[in-house]
Amino acid sequence: MKKSFFIATCLIATTAFTVLNAQSKYKIADKIHLDGDAGWDYCAVDEAANRLYVSHGTMVQVVDLSTNKIVGTIADTKGVHGIAIANDLNKGFISDGKDSAVTIFDLSTLATITKVTITGQNPDAITYEPVTHRVFTFNGHSSNSTVIDAKTNAVIGTIALPGKPEFAVADGMGKLFFNLEEKNMICSIDASTMKVGDSWNLAPGDGPSGLAMDTKTRRLFSVCDNKLMVVVNADNGKVVTTVATGDRTDAAGFDSGMNIVYSSNGDGTLTAIKEENADKYTIIENVATQKGARTCAVNSKTHHIYLPCAEYGDTPAPTKDKPHPKPSIKPGSFMILDIAPIQ
Repeated sequence: MKKSFFIATCLIATTAFTVLNAQSKYKIADKIHLDGDAGWDYCAVDEAANRLYVSHGTMVQVVDLSTNKIVGTIADTKGVHGIAIANDLNKGFISDGKDSAVTIFDLSTLATITKVTITGQNPDAITYEPVTHRVFTFNGHSSNSTVIDAKTNAVIGTIALPGKPEFAVADGMGKLFFNLEEKNMICSIDASTMKVGDSWNLAPGDGPSGLAMDTKTRRLFSVCDNKLMVVVNADNGKVVTTVATGDRTDAAGFDSGMNIVYSSNGDGTLTAIKEENADKYTIIENVATQKGARTCAVNSKTHHIYLPCAEYGDTPAPTKDKPHPKPSIKPGSFMILDIAPIQ
């Protein structure tokens, strides 16, 4: 996933437990402070266990969402990007980008079961496909996908991809979809045959990153660099419509209980979009969050949205070795914004 969240300054937009503004349909229910000052990427909700998994530097922090307290840490996940949950197998899978490996852990105890070296470089997005019981990593530096048998923990194949992948989703019927950021496309994989299927153009979307899906209406929601969410028919690849979002978006989420799509934007907004029906979408609000809060996870049972963020210091001067330096995270500022609709 993109690292565009590194910006010179980040300001906390609101106070916890308050309505975001007089007209807002959302509130910040909590600010969950977590130890550590490293960067982050994806987070993932386990709705069955009511837990949040947060990628954070070289570890994954686990939060009990009934108390918003940390209940454990999964260590040695260098360059962690994503977390995939397989409740039917009581396993979780973490993409360790810097190690080009996947850490497999027990959902109940959070103990590491094993660490598997994959066949690609820099695994980023990672997705569990429940029909075949297979895990797919999407490897950003080698433009391929490593396939792991989730039951045996063994690598069973490698799929060459037609470009650098970003995020991916499974449709629950044996197929996966993933974005190609540099080619402005969305592609599919048959989980059983482990082959790439359709490839569709996302125009007028440009630079797709985050991806979510409504498996009932068969609609894919791809959020793009040019401040658009592109809605795609997952059966024929046709662009149904586009919806404006905030800037510097890097993730999308779908609340299947409320039929709301979310785009988390690094500019400090969360775009909430109502799915009126399969082909009609209405912006509810651009919710104020915090600058740099570019990834999100949605709990469709409680309808809360979780966004990792932090505050930053000054950006160092460029050097020959580091021509594009990143600002440091202010110590003790990393947190998860817990945002909830006002009922």
